[in-house]
Amino acid sequence: MPQPIPRVEPVLAGRDNILWMIATAPDRYAVVDPGEADPVSRFLARSGATLSHLLITHHHGDHIGGVELLRQRHGGQVVGSKADAHRLPPLDQAVEDGSRIPLAEGMIAEVMSVPGHTLGHVAYRVGEALFSGDTLFGFGCGRLFEGTPAQMWHSLCRLRALPDDTRLFAGHEYTLANLDFVIDLDPDQSETRRLRESFIALADAGRLTLPHPLLLEKRHNPFLRADDPALAARLGLSGQSPTQVFAAIRERRNRY
Repeated sequence: MPQPIPRVEPVLAGRDNILWMIATAPDRYAVVDPGEADPVSRFLARSGATLSHLLITHHHGDHIGGVELLRQRHGGQVVGSKADAHRLPPLDQAVEDGSRIPLAEGMIAEVMSVPGHTLGHVAYRVGEALFSGDTLFGFGCGRLFEGTPAQMWHSLCRLRALPDDTRLFAGHEYTLANLDFVIDLDPDQSETRRLRESFIALADAGRLTLPHPLLLEKRHNPFLRADDPALAARLGLSGQSPTQVFAAIRERRNRY
């Protein structure tokens, strides 16, 4: 029987980082990508809790900057990509594609290798929750700092294959900016415009746009639709491979 979605709470850091806190016990949490220590420590103090795990998706500083201090203050097992171990804080568990990390009784974090943004990037799937780091954002994807378009497209196809009701917990709150790009890229999509208005209402109410169902990404995220002939035609890319279409969209986003 599949795991349900765990209880997850956001901690905000920097300009737009979201450090996701996964409840692994009434008084214990796992944190995903703790780029800063102090916001997490304040959350734990308010909750009377400590850390069970620190789950790292990739080596960039805004995702690992708080790891060492949090481990000193609160304990917890540090988990990260075996391929990136030389660029990460010391790991208690080095993981690779298919690894399964017990977070609590009946709660497993399944590891997916998703290179593209970086070569060693991993995502964590905990029940119906997907912690995608900087691979998949709300209606966007990460820049290709190390990987190739083919690698990133393959990684996104793996994430796209997850069930529609999977909830997306990305590493940054980029949804509205990404939707602006989507509408500029493909301006005739009235459903996307309505979706943007609903997310603007959330933001105006002081709420995050994440998590939301992966189904919305499959319908509206152009980076997940690079194999859609209709989209390719609208972009003047008919006859090009999905990898080529993806690369062209990514390049347009880089310049947007």
